[in-house]
Amino acid sequence: MAYFVYILRCEGGSLYAGVTTDLARRFSEHCGRGGKGAKYTAAHPPLCIEAAWSAENRSDAQRLEYRIKALSRAEKEALICGCAPEALDLSAYRRLSVNGDAPSA
Repeated sequence: MAYFVYILRCEGGSLYAGVTTDLARRFSEHCGRGGKGAKYTAAHPPLCIEAAWSAENRSDAQRLEYRIKALSRAEKEALICGCAPEALDLSAYRRLSVNGDAPSA
């Protein structure tokens, strides 16, 4: 099973990072469908998926999510643009093309 780490841009310009096995389903949930979105995205609705990476397993995905959440906003914005901070090793992850939109279901 593939795991994905993603960064959402929410209303107000805030950023949210998470982990899922299905990007389209999780984005839909964050948008209020299915009642399973995060508390944060209920208050700050997502606009788009800015970036996503695939990981081999849940442990690797959660490790990357934790590291992304620890980054400053400026570092997260740079990561979205493809410039990973030196302390963030992405060699075990594959970046996905999301083009700033929700993935199609």
